[in-house]
Formats: sequence, C-alpha cells, structure tokens
Amino acid sequence: MRVLIQRVKYASCKVNGKITGEIEKGFLLFVGCSDRDDEEVIAKMASKASSLRIFEDAQGKMNCSLQDVGGKILSISQFTLYADCRKGRRPSFVEAAKGDVAIHLYDAFNEQLRKLGFHVETGIFGADMKIELLNDGPVTIWLDSDTL
Repeated sequence: MRVLIQRVKYASCKVNGKITGEIEKGFLLFVGCSDRDDEEVIAKMASKASSLRIFEDAQGKMNCSLQDVGGKILSISQFTLYADCRKGRRPSFVEAAKGDVAIHLYDAFNEQLRKLGFHVETGIFGADMKIELLNDGPVTIWLDSDTL
C-alpha cells in the first residue's frame, strides 16, 4: 500500500461538477493498493498516516498530529501510485490491485481511519475526479508499506 499525504489548508473532490468530499485543515490522502495488501497492512498504514506529527506547534516546529489540531481527512483512491516507469515511456500498473480488490482495500482503509476517530471524506472510487487543494507548507509525505 502506498499513501501520499499532503498537509492542506483545504481540499475538495468533484465528480461531474458535484462535490463528493471536502475538508478544511487536515490531510489529503492519495491511496494506492496492491494485491499484496491485507487487513494488517491497512491497519498499520491507517495508524501511521493519521498519527504523523506534521502540524506546527506554538514554537513553529512540526510537533502536532492531525488529532491535536482537530484536522479532517480527504481520502482519494489513486492506483497510479503504483506506476512502474522503468521501461519505455508508458507506465505499467501491474502492481496495482485490480478494481474489485482495490475498492475493498480502499474502503477498509477509510473505515479504519474512522475507527481511529477521524472524520473522513472521500472521492468516488474509479471516477474521473477533480481535486482542488491548498497545500500547507508545502508538506508532502510518502508512505509505502514495503518500507514501514
């Protein structure tokens, strides 16, 4: 599983011109799943992503978590996080989980975040989504379950 975390002032997702999810201060999470992922990986990644201390404290140091600042999450499925660009010019996505598996893993990830007490908004799995955000910092963090 791969999760790209962006600390944002706000973020929203539109599908066919309609907002499907929007947040103020918090995390925009782009979530990619592989066929190797399971419930254990989901739990570990949800815990790690949501507990990172990447918000500034009163001294301006990244010392506060999403929970500390009352932040929310906008979670967007993104199989392209598994793009393999080693050969040629057209990315391969063979490592990405197929749709029927990926939607289950993505939904389980979002549910785990909710169980941890976070407000989670989402896009629509498999849809052509338009994401708008204001990156705060910018702060962007890459998590890969293979390296945790």
